[in-house]
Amino acid sequence: MSVNRTSGESNQVNVPEHGTNIINVDWNERVVSAGLGGYLMGAGIKNLGRKPIKGIIQTLLGVYFLYRGSSGNCMLYTALGKEGDVHHADSVNIRASMNVNKPRQEVYQFWRRLENLPRFMKHLLSVKEIDGKRSHWEAVLPGSIATLKWDAEIVKEIPDQLIGWQSVAHSTIENAGKVEFRDAPDGGTELDIIISYRPPAGDLGAGIAKLFNPIFRKVVTDDVKNFKYYIENLDAYSYVGPGTRVE
Repeated sequence: MSVNRTSGESNQVNVPEHGTNIINVDWNERVVSAGLGGYLMGAGIKNLGRKPIKGIIQTLLGVYFLYRGSSGNCMLYTALGKEGDVHHADSVNIRASMNVNKPRQEVYQFWRRLENLPRFMKHLLSVKEIDGKRSHWEAVLPGSIATLKWDAEIVKEIPDQLIGWQSVAHSTIENAGKVEFRDAPDGGTELDIIISYRPPAGDLGAGIAKLFNPIFRKVVTDDVKNFKYYIENLDAYSYVGPGTRVE
């Protein structure tokens, strides 16, 4: 398995004067920041009693994003000398190849029913199929700090051979995946899996990526590796194909 990453960090940092009142966050980002700050603040306060460390982290992040949204000032942007240019966030790209001891048609049918993916991918809370092509996804960021939601659609499909999907336009996060299926010489199935995540374009997305990508990459990588163990030990009575379940 190989992981590819691109980065473009500036080596020059301009330290701002104390007490700056520069407005360097556009209106759309301010609205998103305020909403995210309110959510994190509320979640953090609820968790202070049960999970104090998680609650403190969420509360502090909530305070920061509320300040960012209300003031229009981002201290990180100021330190980086932001002048309105847009940076593209780094993406998490997972590539894996594996052999599983299951027939190709059965393995394909399991992946084709996208609602099965959260069974072995812990970072996915749920995938709900809307129709034959579109689906609604929910994923959790490391530490359960926040939940991301988006819609995706199947963009390429060759029954028993290939399935590809990607998030629809204007999603909160760009997600794409492709899985190829081939008969293995031993009677099992050879899989080539590619899964990619990219936060939304802009400096906010780039900042989120720098904060979460290293941990998130490991989580997704481990989830992909889990598929071999899961499918080879899957109870045949719990799943027999798309749309068909045995109780």
